[in-house]
Amino acid sequence: MILVVTEGPGSMDLYSRRLAENLNVPILRTDIYQRTGRLFNIGWLHPRAISSFLIDWGFVRKLNKPKDIIHLPNQHLGRYGNFLKTPYIVTVHDLIRYFDMMNYDTFIHPPNLRDRFYLDLDYKGIKKATRIISVSQATKNDLVQHLGISDDRINVVHNGVDHNLFRPVSERMYGEPYILFVGSEHPRKNFTAVVKTFALLKLERRFKELKLVKVSPAGGREGEFRKRSLELIDVLNLHRDVVFTDFVPAANLPAYYSGAQMCILPSLYEGFGLPILEAMACGCPVIVSNISSLPEVAGDAAIKVAPQDIDGLVQAARQILTDDKLRSEFIEKGLKRAAEFSWQKTAKETQAVYTQVANELNRDIETRKAL
Repeated sequence: MILVVTEGPGSMDLYSRRLAENLNVPILRTDIYQRTGRLFNIGWLHPRAISSFLIDWGFVRKLNKPKDIIHLPNQHLGRYGNFLKTPYIVTVHDLIRYFDMMNYDTFIHPPNLRDRFYLDLDYKGIKKATRIISVSQATKNDLVQHLGISDDRINVVHNGVDHNLFRPVSERMYGEPYILFVGSEHPRKNFTAVVKTFALLKLERRFKELKLVKVSPAGGREGEFRKRSLELIDVLNLHRDVVFTDFVPAANLPAYYSGAQMCILPSLYEGFGLPILEAMACGCPVIVSNISSLPEVAGDAAIKVAPQDIDGLVQAARQILTDDKLRSEFIEKGLKRAAEFSWQKTAKETQAVYTQVANELNRDIETRKAL
């Protein structure tokens, strides 16, 4: 078994790194996922689009050198599975780009012709995989429903959280009370709902000092994500009360979570939703949307609200801000819930998938020999 580890700052890169740290298997490191991610929304004749053919071909050759099972750690590496000579496993974190491609909704950005070609390869590669690991039951359901993949070919293995890093800390990033949002400004993240919720809370004098802190870059270059956010903030006259930090090193995130009054993630779609576990592990109360994978991950340790229900989000946030007993209850529940997830557990369950695949392949070999 060979695990591909992608270099980069994203959550899917983190997944591959944490597996590598906790699994005793050979590793193939690459930055190809970061390279391909920067190519969204460019045309076929763009110089980087042309050079990417050579990069892709070189990576396929590298994957085909070892005669072993390959684990591709995210769905966008599925495109390379189409050209592999050996069996392979692929982890699917979400089907966000698939839904954009099929025009079900705009969760990130409508793909152009070149994007559609490569995304189609991704999903064909997923279908051809020997086995698929899904990071949530919600994503598994999407794979079955939308890609027509048989239920028995998919193993659900939840992501973990690093409890050595994410824990309550005394350090504080701001003196004022603040609501925290961690994530991009892609349409699926529903940041606009957070801004509108915050605007309504600010109408109450008791929340005059309250701030909204938004951690993480806006998103890729394919859309004007930050521009849209700033336009809404300007209309609502919130420019003095909303703080954008963009990229924050992982080592600093616990201070952001620990100091927040709450973390809100009212996403329209999430394959998993790692920030809610990180927040819980740091003793930060959480409000999430009641759809997609978030109820699955949060359990009973978060307040769940329909993502487009602004009044409901305001009411939930107001409760956390004013009811100390309720706030303490969700802090305690969150700490217990987060403790159920670890990268060691993720790795152990992933190793079980490796063993299952190896045993199935060996049985197939023995059966063919017998025939």
